[in-house]
Amino acid sequence: MSAPRVREILRADDPGLGRAHRLLRGVFPRAELLPVREWRYVLAERDARVWSDLTWHLLIAELDGRTVGAASGNYLGSLNVGIIGYVAVAPGARARGLGPRLRRRLAELFDVDARALGGRPLDALVGEVHATNPWLHHLVRREGAVALDFDYHQPALGHGTRAVPLVLYHQPVRRRRRAIPAAVVRRLIYALWRRLYRVPRPLRSATFRRMLRDLAGRRLVGQRALPPPSAARPAVE
Repeated sequence: MSAPRVREILRADDPGLGRAHRLLRGVFPRAELLPVREWRYVLAERDARVWSDLTWHLLIAELDGRTVGAASGNYLGSLNVGIIGYVAVAPGARARGLGPRLRRRLAELFDVDARALGGRPLDALVGEVHATNPWLHHLVRREGAVALDFDYHQPALGHGTRAVPLVLYHQPVRRRRRAIPAAVVRRLIYALWRRLYRVPRPLRSATFRRMLRDLAGRRLVGQRALPPPSAARPAVE
């Protein structure tokens, strides 16, 4: 079988945008997935050239006219991190290294953003994953990621949904670390809620305030203990 072709979606009218979102809808619960209209709006912002230190990328993998993989993420210049949003591969295309390939390509794009906007290489990759996801266990064991030891929640992303308990990880790019400064983690969760998920006033959320209380008085946030990985959960972010 030939290798899928990976390309970036740059326009809101690209048919691949809808196909990528449908693929992700088949993998992620509704409560964890932004609606496709938000993607179109972000691309409209790109076309209007109003992006500053926050950029967004959407990659798709295509094979024989089908979309078999998708990955999205943001570069956040104020913290010099790349935030992995979603990575998913269609069932028939798994076990061929496509997920890691999409993730590596996102990391390369984040590094280009970091050098263009700040004149420096990317510091770290960040993501939100279920505690039992096999991919999280791989990142911790093999890639030097720190599964941050605090009570993280992704905000509710739509009417009738609730905040989702996930694990926030921080994966340094150049040197491994045992812990991350709590001050960095506080700024990171605020940036995720306020800038990526566009929650207007995170401090009004009881869930967000609970995360801040969990971090209060701590200098560092280290590695949390993870439950055994779930064989039923696909290795996606």
